[in-house]
Amino acid sequence: MARAIILLMDSFGLGATDDAANYGDVKANTFGHIAEQCPLQIPNLLQLGLGNALKISCGHYPANLVIPKKITALYGCASEVSKGKDTPSGHWEIAGVPVTFDWGYFATQIPCFPSELISEFITQAKIPGVLGNKHASGTEIINELGDEHSKTGMPIVYTSGDSVFQIAAHEQHFGLKRLYEICDIARKLVDPYNIGRVIARPFLGEQGNYYRTGNRRDLATSPPSATLLEQLVRQGGTTIAIGKTADIFAHQGISEEIHADGNEALFTATLNAMQKNTADKTLIFSNFVDFDSKYGHRRDVLGYAAALDAFDHRLPELQKILLPDDLVIITADHGCDPTMPGSDHTRENIPVLAFGPHIPHGSIGKRSTFADIGQSIAQHLAIKPLTTGSSFL
Repeated sequence: MARAIILLMDSFGLGATDDAANYGDVKANTFGHIAEQCPLQIPNLLQLGLGNALKISCGHYPANLVIPKKITALYGCASEVSKGKDTPSGHWEIAGVPVTFDWGYFATQIPCFPSELISEFITQAKIPGVLGNKHASGTEIINELGDEHSKTGMPIVYTSGDSVFQIAAHEQHFGLKRLYEICDIARKLVDPYNIGRVIARPFLGEQGNYYRTGNRRDLATSPPSATLLEQLVRQGGTTIAIGKTADIFAHQGISEEIHADGNEALFTATLNAMQKNTADKTLIFSNFVDFDSKYGHRRDVLGYAAALDAFDHRLPELQKILLPDDLVIITADHGCDPTMPGSDHTRENIPVLAFGPHIPHGSIGKRSTFADIGQSIAQHLAIKPLTTGSSFL
């Protein structure tokens, strides 16, 4: 009765990749820099080999942390072969489908979006206009433009260093359903620009004190070929997508979607799904988005550290309910070093920590592609091998 559980710590990088200079990220090290600045309490992650994985990635152990002598998991790191450093690329490559094409990106000047795109968006969405039209932090731009948005009914549109078209709107003044509707329109309009995601960014609040809600929706373009998730379902398995996972895979190869707001709720949802879904060939794929959206992008080192401590604290709950043939993999999709300037992702190696009652212990070194994770899961669940990646089991 083999199952696999992926705990994806969104943005938790382990240091710059060999090609990080191409992205301006040679100094990036999400975990290492957080450990240097904060007194982390993560004994369970360290017992699973997280500190050892960092040493494999960048040549040294994390600062201010005691490394256990006995490690109870397979540990290592993986480099990305996909182009870019955004969320779909990382997730798809983990699932055996690296991105070999170039994503489209929007200009850095203001306005950042092509005039013909905005004009057609305004016409089809039947809106009076747009606000923003620039690169921005999502939390900053809603406080900058939230008042004007509420008065005029013009949605806030912005982008980042990722291949994204983001639309922010007030859930009460503009309407959540209406926001989703115009995002669907935008999704079709940005396809010719090869944009990875349109993201609905709903918010609430009043008079400059605005805050984003948990009703975010990512409208991703479809993976270019069948991922691990699709292959598993085709071969009689089940996939449970928790958090924004289903959105990132464009809802392809998903048996059930579970939504939850915040890392704590996502962890609880993961535990509940593990207790409910005990059948053979089950994959539970959880994305812990707070690491990225609340702390990485906002460059909140202390918040990121606290989130790591909280995540670590709950790992024993998961370990207690593991079944004999379970495989758990803790990993990430890219970096987002909160000590770096700006608010964009960082090109980093990701952790690969694999454990379970019958999983061996020891180093798996530096893997040449994230796809080794998907190939290992395919082997564990006894489905046909994927076309990319090498198993470390």
